[in-house]
Amino acid sequence: MLSSAWRSVANSVESQLTAAYFRGSIRSSRAPICSFGAGISISKRFLVLQICSSPSRRSLVNFQKLRTVGLRGMHSTLEDVALAGMQVKILPALQDNYMYLIIDNKTKEAAVVDPVDPDLVIKTVNEEKVTLKKVLTTHHHWDHAGGNEKLVKLWTSGELKVYGGDDRIGALNEKVRQNDTFNIGSLNVMCLSTPCHTTGHICYHVSAADDAAADSGAVFTGDTLFQGGCGRFFEGTPEEMYEALCTKLSALPDDTKVFCGHEYTLQNMSFARHVEPDNQLIQQRIEWAKLRRASQDPTVPSTIGEEKSWNPFMRVHESTVQKHTGNTTNPIETMGKLRKEKDNFKA
Repeated sequence: MLSSAWRSVANSVESQLTAAYFRGSIRSSRAPICSFGAGISISKRFLVLQICSSPSRRSLVNFQKLRTVGLRGMHSTLEDVALAGMQVKILPALQDNYMYLIIDNKTKEAAVVDPVDPDLVIKTVNEEKVTLKKVLTTHHHWDHAGGNEKLVKLWTSGELKVYGGDDRIGALNEKVRQNDTFNIGSLNVMCLSTPCHTTGHICYHVSAADDAAADSGAVFTGDTLFQGGCGRFFEGTPEEMYEALCTKLSALPDDTKVFCGHEYTLQNMSFARHVEPDNQLIQQRIEWAKLRRASQDPTVPSTIGEEKSWNPFMRVHESTVQKHTGNTTNPIETMGKLRKEKDNFKA
């Protein structure tokens, strides 16, 4: 009874919001393409409503968000990112998680990263008419691996290979380690072992190496590398996070796209600004991210090169960051002090 009453209230509020939006000027758009540089293009399909007449801060509202993102829906819009040889579909889940469906353009074979919401994954796979064969799990925490067993149980179109680096991962049947490789159709996948957040954390670098026009692909970093930040050191040390961020992930090409596990950009970039208040790239990214989040659009992906320019945990060699942590000259000591401060930081 309470549930029914709540649905009635929610529908009423939603209807009023819809009417308010439609009182603004309306324009229709079938499939606008938004370019974010570095070889990234993002496609959306929705009715766009202009609700702010200011030319400098024009706000476009996705009408579809009233149901899929608004009062009872997801935290962000669903978006497609086109890279060389592949499509990456950004799928929001839970309060601030991201899942990713990786589609090989040549074979239409697909893999999903951290499918904590199996129903949305299956719905998207069916809509895209692709063949799902693999699950890429970054680590064993419930909000990343908690949907594996249900997805395997619900999936009726062949056996799923479930990859991961930790025996605590549900439905795991393909355990991987550093430098292990496999394929998603014609796409190449390399595993990067990045223990610290958890001992068995794996990042997956996916690229279309056989494509003459290929870019440097994408890396799916779970809770190791976030935009402007990194994961807590639950099961590891500053030395391990330094190795993960500043040796392994930093060695990827600068234009590699970074798809992280959570929508934490504004929180992390606030801390980055606290560490380097004179870094203009940080301030610019904060303003950009505010605009994206105002319309509930995801702030992923960034690139490895961008993270090196604004992420304090990838800038532990920089004098400005070392000065902030008490003029430390050892980057690993700097890493540890930054993480300890971040753990207690209030934006």
